[in-house]
Amino acid sequence: MHAKIFSATTVGIEAHGVEVEVDLSYGMLQFFIVGLPDTAIKESRQRIQTALKNSGIRLPERKITVNLAPADLKKEGTLFDLPIAIGILCAAKLVSLTPEFSSETLFIGELSLDGTIRSIKGALAIAFDAQTLGKKRLIVPKDNAHEAALIEQLEVIGVSSLVELIAYLRNETPIAPTQSAYQLPLHNENELDFSQVRGQHQAKRALQISAAGRHNILFIGPPGSGKTMLAKRLPTIMPPLSFQEVLETTKIYSISGKLAQQKLITQRPFRNPHHTISQAGLVGGGSFPQPGEISLTHHGILFLDELTEFKRTTLEVLRQPLENKTVCISRANHTITFPANFLLIVALNPCPCGFLGDTKRQCHCSKNAIEHYLAKLSGPLLDRIDLQINVASLDYDTLKNNDARALSSEQLFTGVQRALEAQQNRFGNSFTFNSSMTPNQIDQFCMLSPEAEQLVKQAFERLHLSMRGYHKILKVARTIADLEHAKQIQVAHVREAIMYRSLDQALEKMRS
Repeated sequence: MHAKIFSATTVGIEAHGVEVEVDLSYGMLQFFIVGLPDTAIKESRQRIQTALKNSGIRLPERKITVNLAPADLKKEGTLFDLPIAIGILCAAKLVSLTPEFSSETLFIGELSLDGTIRSIKGALAIAFDAQTLGKKRLIVPKDNAHEAALIEQLEVIGVSSLVELIAYLRNETPIAPTQSAYQLPLHNENELDFSQVRGQHQAKRALQISAAGRHNILFIGPPGSGKTMLAKRLPTIMPPLSFQEVLETTKIYSISGKLAQQKLITQRPFRNPHHTISQAGLVGGGSFPQPGEISLTHHGILFLDELTEFKRTTLEVLRQPLENKTVCISRANHTITFPANFLLIVALNPCPCGFLGDTKRQCHCSKNAIEHYLAKLSGPLLDRIDLQINVASLDYDTLKNNDARALSSEQLFTGVQRALEAQQNRFGNSFTFNSSMTPNQIDQFCMLSPEAEQLVKQAFERLHLSMRGYHKILKVARTIADLEHAKQIQVAHVREAIMYRSLDQALEKMRS
């Protein structure tokens, strides 16, 4: 007696089809699972047998052999419990599926000992690729049904127990397909607002530029100057996630098992990992690689506070993802690519004590201590940061003054929207942000006035800019011009963009 059920597993963020073949034959009562299963799948034998027994199903005493094909694809996790159980029932003639229904349906789910079906990781990723795998229907745990239902033209059947599923397969109890509960995300759902930040007008302006063109930003200043406070308010002037971005971001969280019950990622992620994080925690890894912080921040903001407290080797692994917007993790027998399109904000103190250059308190750090402290900031990493801002400490009058110039997040977002519309008109259907322009696009869209071009030439020679640094000045100037509704980049736009690169020279002086 033989049966075949279709399921799937995830490798990276992509789904791969798996055929669950079950054979019942005469012999001693034994249960074998082959096809490169991990420990969790091998342990499913006990879960499946007990779940079937507690669901009131008595199996014939047969030798059970389960093959997960293709045999050279490593399988992991508990999502094969349900397809194996259904395969056994079909082979034992306790459930009968038509060939058409079977070939169009994917089964995924973990079984409890009492027969209830638990949620699993990666349901959205499997649903996303189900049609590519030639399937029209997905049977999932009820807790995963709402995320899987995001995919249109896919029939998603959410089930809570093995008994309920068997009744559905026998046409005894109908189950209506789950409908998507997705709603357009609201722009700002938290209580943070830029109007709460006193002073720091230049830093707010830099954050507006950062949000408008997706430019990475660095804050340097003494403790308590407001670096973290400013960074946490950047999401309030970012545009809402599009539906495609919701899908991509939620899929990563689904694979990582970080989705709460019936919850979607509808707000841009803001991740703030501790400086003790490992390389694998930051970029992803493991024997069976999982997404790291930079992938969990996809389409969001990664904030690294106290940057110089991170290990230098940990920081250096950010260089390639910042350029390519992906992270590639290689193992002996496979390579996995995770998306990592994030906006980077970093903050640090200027020296170990934090008061170098402060007008209120004196720095007591030695030259060697400062040099060692700043050694973690490599030139190539700084070269990938577009905006570098000195955040000075505030005096009492500024702190207590109700500044009429303090713009709110809503006012700052108006300028961001204007710049986004300019970029949409510029790039059309192949929409990208100014920070991601290719060299050809820079030549085409970064049109300089004669005076502005002369200023860029002087900056290139005096600041000893690399080609990347030169391109970043042009990209930032393009965003500033977009904020001002200017078609051509003028001297004022270039001057402001150069000002945001001046910290490179200041750090060199600190080191020397």
